Amino acid sequence: MNNPELSIGILNDTSVHFILNGPFLVNGSIAKGVQHTTVKGNKIQWNNNDFEELLFAPAEPANTFSVCKVTIGIDFHWERQETQAFSGKLKLVPTGNSITAINILPIEEYLKSVISSEMNAASSLEFLKAHAVISRSWALSQIENNRGNSSTGEKKHKKSENEDEYIRWYDKENHTLFDVCADDHCQRYQGITRISNPAAVKAVEMTFGEVLMHDDKICDARFSKCCGGVSEEFRFCWEDRNVPYLTAIRDTADECAIPDLTDETNAERWIRAEPDSFCHTNDRRLLSQILNGYDSETNDFYRWKVHYTQEELRNIIYKKTQTDYGQIKALIPVERGRSGRICRLKIVGTRKSLTIGKELEIRRTISESHLLSSAFVIDTDNEKSGIPSSFTLTGAGWGHGVGLCQIGAAVMGEKGYDYRTILHHYYKNATLKKYY
Repeated sequence: MNNPELSIGILNDTSVHFILNGPFLVNGSIAKGVQHTTVKGNKIQWNNNDFEELLFAPAEPANTFSVCKVTIGIDFHWERQETQAFSGKLKLVPTGNSITAINILPIEEYLKSVISSEMNAASSLEFLKAHAVISRSWALSQIENNRGNSSTGEKKHKKSENEDEYIRWYDKENHTLFDVCADDHCQRYQGITRISNPAAVKAVEMTFGEVLMHDDKICDARFSKCCGGVSEEFRFCWEDRNVPYLTAIRDTADECAIPDLTDETNAERWIRAEPDSFCHTNDRRLLSQILNGYDSETNDFYRWKVHYTQEELRNIIYKKTQTDYGQIKALIPVERGRSGRICRLKIVGTRKSLTIGKELEIRRTISESHLLSSAFVIDTDNEKSGIPSSFTLTGAGWGHGVGLCQIGAAVMGEKGYDYRTILHHYYKNATLKKYY
């Protein structure tokens, strides 16, 4: 194996409009310029002909293509559409009443975009090298797991569902048409549109073929934006199993003991404080290197607050669940993980009460888009007959908190830590190896 090809789903719509920025080979002929495709009867209509699928391959390796109206940040508060440019091949496949656009290219070229798409490529080289390793590890682990898998679309696991409890977690995307998707649900990939700094290219090239491994398997090296001071264990966010390299760590140089944040009193004390951590930084210069344009729209992430009136919270929960809880009396943490993130939350209403989980289900249920994390405590105001007039959530961190903390790792890079040390800090039981 040497720089294997990866297929990335970049768009699914009833029509796909794209521009071939130079000659491309398709069905034995040459195409270039503006192209339009639609779907009808499970076939792709292009140039007044019907096709089972279409594959556009660049006549020269440097030729690129641009796809219009690619949605990024799907279901998040920064969701928007962009025209994005890509290298490699473009494959179009009919999927019922829509067309799936797939980019096929060598994984090392894919990584150059991921490193730039996930964060600003002006970050320190050692941080970028660490991220190149985990992004490569994650992508290769998906190839191993997905090929031969008969399921398609996002896996939604229901652990339990009854009158009192609804527990669901959202794991990685499994696909049959491609290996990974292009959005945050997998790894953020925006083609060559975001490759704007040679440091990202250098980081990928300097770590060519390097991956994290555990028990002779490539690690599913997950990461989030900001752990909030303690990273989370895998089992509190997804399936109830132990992943030895995705454990809770204290995000400090001395890795001091982690307080028992599964205890409600300790968790509340922790979240209301701002303990020193690598990811506790307000250095706008540093953050501008880590956060790209729309991520930088989020100003507070280590500790944050969200305020809801009774009506706002009730309407959000109804909109997200299509269930009328009545007036909301309380939000009660039932279970927390090692980082203080709530994995089971009880919503108490005048008409209905239900315990929900895990962390992403909680974040989606009580926010218009997503709460930054499920590590929060709740304050209520002006209760009348047991009904609060408002709720204030004080929270910690940004994302699920499992694996590498991007902001913490970036700070480590700025402080002079090398990429091997950064990786060992966040993935305790993994080994760095040359895979190809």
